[in-house]
Amino acid sequence: MNPFAYSKPADVSAAIHLSGPATRFIAGGTNLLDLMKENVARPEHLIDITGLPLKDVTETASGGLLIGALVSNADLAWHPLIEQRYPLLSQAVLAGASPQLRNMASTGGNLLQRTRCYYFYDTKVPCNKREPGTGCPAKDGVNRIHAILGASDQCVATHPSDMCVALAALEAVVHVQGRGGLRTIEFADFHRLPGDTPERDNLLADDELITGIELPAESFAGHSNYLKIRDRASYAFALVSVAAALEMDGGVIGKARIALGGVAHKPWRDKAVEQLLVGKPATREHFAAAADAMLADAQPLAHNAFKVKLARRAIIRALSDAAVGGAAQ
Repeated sequence: MNPFAYSKPADVSAAIHLSGPATRFIAGGTNLLDLMKENVARPEHLIDITGLPLKDVTETASGGLLIGALVSNADLAWHPLIEQRYPLLSQAVLAGASPQLRNMASTGGNLLQRTRCYYFYDTKVPCNKREPGTGCPAKDGVNRIHAILGASDQCVATHPSDMCVALAALEAVVHVQGRGGLRTIEFADFHRLPGDTPERDNLLADDELITGIELPAESFAGHSNYLKIRDRASYAFALVSVAAALEMDGGVIGKARIALGGVAHKPWRDKAVEQLLVGKPATREHFAAAADAMLADAQPLAHNAFKVKLARRAIIRALSDAAVGGAAQ
């Protein structure tokens, strides 16, 4: 770990004033500290934001919720308004990490997690995400956990978050603040596919800080489900996960949301596939057709072709459970 300066500003403006290309904001540090210990991240200056007033969950004028960036994952999952209105998000958060990590991890920090690709963490091997232009050994190496959708020749890594998959399905909005002022980013646009610049995970500028995440009033509380498939039940990242949310009119689907985790560089949605379900009865046949359409462009690697079949079954199961009111995970 390299030497670094440390500051703990008292307000958001002061934190942003200190920021720059060689700085990192730190809250719980559950991912950043791992990266620093492995010399993957080498910031020259850590800006501790744990003293900022970003720890509340408040109702918005439009009937949704605004989650402060420093709300812990544990407090978010067990917050009464989240449990009542957004059980999909509560399920997803509780499926991730361990209780100890959820107590430390912040909501804003969850969005900034970096991939758990073996090669990214191993500084003895090349990695385009860590050092652009050096290559992607995962493409021809051990790639069981890697992407089957949206990958590029430069990177086949996956995004590790569970919470982000639910936020994608709920169409959350990310609130950020930088030297240029305040702005909002639609969740679908916040994370990037790798393309030719896999080192860039998201659309944040160096001086921008996530201040909150807004959930719309539309919560799908009665018909949602988060399904996570992993190698072991305790503290493992998803091989495939599905956030499914339906608006039902009797047995007919009025609206549908499907987001996948563990299969791409960002939470994966396809609105055209979701539209295929609208106006259709909630049957296994229609769910299977949606799953096939969702995975039609999958390009598995040498060791992860199983993810295509696994994802298909998971989509069908998650949608089936959501249609009847959800299932506890």
